[in-house]
Amino acid sequence: MSKLIISVSGLRGIVGETLTPDIACRFVASFAASIPPGPIVVGRDGRTTGPMLGAAIMAALNACGRDVIDAGVAATPTIGVLVRERSAAGGVQISASHNPPPYNGIKLFGSSGRVLDAESGARIRDGYFNGTAAWCAFDEIGSTHRDNDPHVGHLEKVLATIDVDLVRKQAFSVLIDSNHGAGGILGKRLLESLGCDVEAVGAEPTGLFAHVPEPTADNLTGVASRVAGSKCVIGFCQDPDADRLALIDENGRYIGEEATLALCVTRAMMVGRTDGPIVINGATSSMSGIVAKQHGVETLRSSVGEANVADMMIANQASYGGEGNGGPIDPAVGYVRDSFVGMAQVLDLMARTGKPLSQLADELPQLAIYKEKAEISVEQLPAIFQRLLEHFSDAQAQTGDGLRLQWDDCWLLVRGSNTEPIVRLIAEAETEAKAKAMCDVAAGLLNP
Repeated sequence: MSKLIISVSGLRGIVGETLTPDIACRFVASFAASIPPGPIVVGRDGRTTGPMLGAAIMAALNACGRDVIDAGVAATPTIGVLVRERSAAGGVQISASHNPPPYNGIKLFGSSGRVLDAESGARIRDGYFNGTAAWCAFDEIGSTHRDNDPHVGHLEKVLATIDVDLVRKQAFSVLIDSNHGAGGILGKRLLESLGCDVEAVGAEPTGLFAHVPEPTADNLTGVASRVAGSKCVIGFCQDPDADRLALIDENGRYIGEEATLALCVTRAMMVGRTDGPIVINGATSSMSGIVAKQHGVETLRSSVGEANVADMMIANQASYGGEGNGGPIDPAVGYVRDSFVGMAQVLDLMARTGKPLSQLADELPQLAIYKEKAEISVEQLPAIFQRLLEHFSDAQAQTGDGLRLQWDDCWLLVRGSNTEPIVRLIAEAETEAKAKAMCDVAAGLLNP
């Protein structure tokens, strides 16, 4: 049986095995006990187990004396915006991101509309293990009401970041693949508001995924062929909770998730978003940093994880940020990875430059990332890091989130996963062969 993964960012497990209504209720009861008074927004992606978990979670929050704003099916970044728009004390998103159908999970938001920081998340996690709850008396039970349009505020904030009229004049033909997750509702609405001729695939949030939910090249071969065959100028591919975006160009070529952030940074620099640094995590491609440097903008690297990126962005008044898994973070919209920001701003970039996506992608710094993973006990990591430091003594080393080794033209990251009992090895270089060779050497040093 797979273990329930509980971290500072929430929990994730297999429904009916490691994740039950009882666990979900106790987890959100700890959440309710640790945040200020006020209503709590609850949303979910399209998974078939979402309605059941949603009913249990909303009942538990009511039992803690909390009024609940039921957003129904909504994307993760939409929940972040909605928390702020409705002056809520926090938010609960029911989603397992790109995990397979048997999984579901819970992601928590604070009153600022961002995913909880590590300190707050640790307090709730510890409260769950300690049985902390805020159950109330019979005459203090909260109520639940459905939000009539949870998407409109998010839509307006995304549109405000681009030149809407310029994009509308292009009348782009686009394809959006939401894979029956949460992204199709707002995604189609956004693209139609931008004057696009939209071919929507998997727009209905049934949770019955048409392909493996993580938006990688191997999982999107059918979608890529469809983009090329339909003469669309771009294909937008979301993960189930729509905080990640992969791109396919007009020729059916998978541009990927790393390029999503790099193109958004390119556009941000182009429109003068240069009054602060950009923030990316230690596993994100250097493409975005190279683009920023060309405009005199500093790049800061945080630990892996959306909350860590957001923390560093806020602390340094960053102009832009995100993670290389297809998650741009625009402070003008919210400190949450956002596929809708990516769609709108890439279309804006295409409209401003008059260039097709294939050309824009080819003009990015050409780097290759290679990734491996191995089942290694976390207790072995200190010894592994020491062996790596001794072997790669010419590298600039950074610790705190695994071990990151940086050279002038390449880097290697070895870290324990936050969501799986594995160690990840990630390298980037000018060629995939060189990046793979770095990972192979590191893999050979995992065991003495």
